[in-house]
Amino acid sequence: MASSKSSIVFDDIFTINGIDTEGKKFDRVSRLYAKSRNYGMELTLDYNVEIFPLDVGQNVVLALASSLARDPAVSQDGTVEEDRDRDVWRPDGKGRRGFEDDYDYVMYGRVYRFDPGTEEVVTAYASFGGLLMSLTGSFRHMTNIVLGDPVFLLMRK
Repeated sequence: MASSKSSIVFDDIFTINGIDTEGKKFDRVSRLYAKSRNYGMELTLDYNVEIFPLDVGQNVVLALASSLARDPAVSQDGTVEEDRDRDVWRPDGKGRRGFEDDYDYVMYGRVYRFDPGTEEVVTAYASFGGLLMSLTGSFRHMTNIVLGDPVFLLMRK
């Protein structure tokens, strides 16, 4: 799990159990179902299959981050300072380098729902421009995911 000063709020390795098991609804979008190796989390994720093709049985590294910046600016009193350019991405490669350089597929969205489920198991829901994600598992591994906060989803094979 990520440290409290890191922008990474969750990361794990997932094994894909199924893709489009309920049928394919869109040409360029697929829905994957996966289980994490380390924490036993269940993931359902819509993704662009043309940009990031995946297969059943494949392992992917997934991270959720509050910012693409590797080192959030922290003031002397311990609070995170606002930097209006911290999440700026440029296709020409100029400017700041962030977590996006380490991953193959990046989406930006917002956590829109958090279901408590049982005492131990919770589900976080996020939308990335209409592509949906649900992450279910122990609340201990999702304490840094906050309802209403923007989030970056980063994946690599």
